[in-house]
Amino acid sequence: MTRDPRALMACAALVGSYPLLVVAALWPLPWLFLAVCALSYAAEIAARRRARRVVDLLSRVRLGVTLRFMMRETAAILLVARTAGTDSPWFTLLVLGLFTLHGVRALQAWLAITYSGVLNQLPVLTRNIDGVLRLPPPPSAVLVDHGSMRMLYLDMLPVGGAALGAVLGTGLPGAGGAVAALGLGAAGAIGLLPHLRRIQPLKNRRGTLKAVNRRLARYGPEVILYFSGPNDSAYQVTMWLRPLERIDRRAVVVLRERNMLRLLGETSLPVVCIPSAADLMSFGALDSARVCLYPSNVGKNIHMLRIRGMRSVFVGHGDSDKEASFNPFTKVYDEVWVAGQAGRDRYLRARVGVCDEDIHEVGRPQLTGVRTTGPGLPYRTVLYAPTWEGWTDDLFHTSIITMGPPIVRALLAHSPALRVIYKPHPLTGYRNPAARRAHEEILAILEGAELSRSIARHPAGAVRAEPIRHQAVTGSEPPLYDCFNQADLMVTDISSVVADFIASGKPYVVTNVAGLPERTFRERYPSTEAGYLLTRGLGELPAVLAALEQDGEDVLAATRHKLKSYLLGPDHPDAMTRFNDAVNAAYGRAARGADTAGTGVAAVHGAGTAGTDVAAVRGEG
Repeated sequence: MTRDPRALMACAALVGSYPLLVVAALWPLPWLFLAVCALSYAAEIAARRRARRVVDLLSRVRLGVTLRFMMRETAAILLVARTAGTDSPWFTLLVLGLFTLHGVRALQAWLAITYSGVLNQLPVLTRNIDGVLRLPPPPSAVLVDHGSMRMLYLDMLPVGGAALGAVLGTGLPGAGGAVAALGLGAAGAIGLLPHLRRIQPLKNRRGTLKAVNRRLARYGPEVILYFSGPNDSAYQVTMWLRPLERIDRRAVVVLRERNMLRLLGETSLPVVCIPSAADLMSFGALDSARVCLYPSNVGKNIHMLRIRGMRSVFVGHGDSDKEASFNPFTKVYDEVWVAGQAGRDRYLRARVGVCDEDIHEVGRPQLTGVRTTGPGLPYRTVLYAPTWEGWTDDLFHTSIITMGPPIVRALLAHSPALRVIYKPHPLTGYRNPAARRAHEEILAILEGAELSRSIARHPAGAVRAEPIRHQAVTGSEPPLYDCFNQADLMVTDISSVVADFIASGKPYVVTNVAGLPERTFRERYPSTEAGYLLTRGLGELPAVLAALEQDGEDVLAATRHKLKSYLLGPDHPDAMTRFNDAVNAAYGRAARGADTAGTGVAAVHGAGTAGTDVAAVRGEG
């Protein structure tokens, strides 16, 4: 479930606090009840932050969050009954206060759900399209964010007050806490009313769609970057934003999931999110586009593929030797764009139905900022960038489960003057719990190494001028390519990271998780031709690291230079130029096809003045 000792302690304290509360209430032992009550609330907060899976398990066994709070409240009522008696007015006030508090919280929750429901049912969401959806300022997160359970914690006032009152011999703190909690709950409900009134115009679904449609039509999009996927896959579309911003054609980003609009990287391109397939296929503003780029193979692609008049192009989210880079589904697209000759050869060898004439080599325009020199620090840096576990267990691509923690330990043990950057795949642990456990173990190893080095740096108050800090990059920042620039050597798995890193010209190590013979491994995975191989025993690692530290002979340097052209294409013209030319060529093919079909191309260019409104649509005006 979790190996974090602090998370396990929080869960144990949470579960164990309830019988202790009942015992302390019935005994009665007010001081013990007060202490256990404080511990219980603290454990609730800690468990939700550090052990969500355990908390979810409690919900599945009918110990959900509301029941847990009610158990504490019931224990407080028992305590007051035992100390002040059921005939006490304080007992009556506490019971009525807690009962009414649940009603007030229910009202506030209903208003919050109503507010969120209106926003979640908007037929279209936008970014960088001014003057269309005027969303009013949102209410405080305290009022609408029920994931944090802030309103539930209002019962700390009457429960804690009752415990304190039992210690002091008076029921006033408990009754006063109930009144205060009721006041705050009512204020939360009342505070939502103006926000509900302001979003009433957004309930006009048809009008909202028309307004966005008209505004985007004035922009006249020519190229669409279309994407659908889970939250953790946002990187797949984000990597194409900068290249699309630099092409000659007017581009627009079309998303399908509401959360993706928030997770998408920064861009100046207009972005529309249209969750409904029916709304998407009737969204007339996209009719002017003639090229649609797809970074991922997902089921919802079919909704855009059904729209006639657009040339569909699969661009993927990185070239690699994995099966995902020659998926048979790819044959549904009109064209497939790969970085270099290697990508073309993969499809031809796989014989998945993609015709050679439909494959175009366009380079990797995302790699423009990858430097061919190291970070220039007085110590060496190794980047460990494993891939994720994939959708099946029989591909042996990820090293994180069987080799990840040993690799990191070996790097740390090799030399105190070696820095480690750990950059896992964003989907690590998405499907396989073993991958998540290994990931958490690596984080703990790096955290422990940082603590040890911190202690070593301060034996007598002295501080090293250039401290070496290991880094675990688990979010979107810094980006992968920035990690490339900080590394002198990379250890990775079979993935697109290999092809991308080779743009740097620096040495890399590829894990041979399946333990294949070297010749078989390199034949199956051509991108490893210029990499040092690493088997499960890690026996090859010390020699590679020693050569790196001592500026030893890099016997694969010439091979990497040759392989770079094979994987990524020529250096001249540069990848951005080739990508831009490919977009224009595809646009021309689509326009000629539309003209041949009798649709003409006049509509493609709109009224001839669509470009004058580009700045306004992108939010630049």
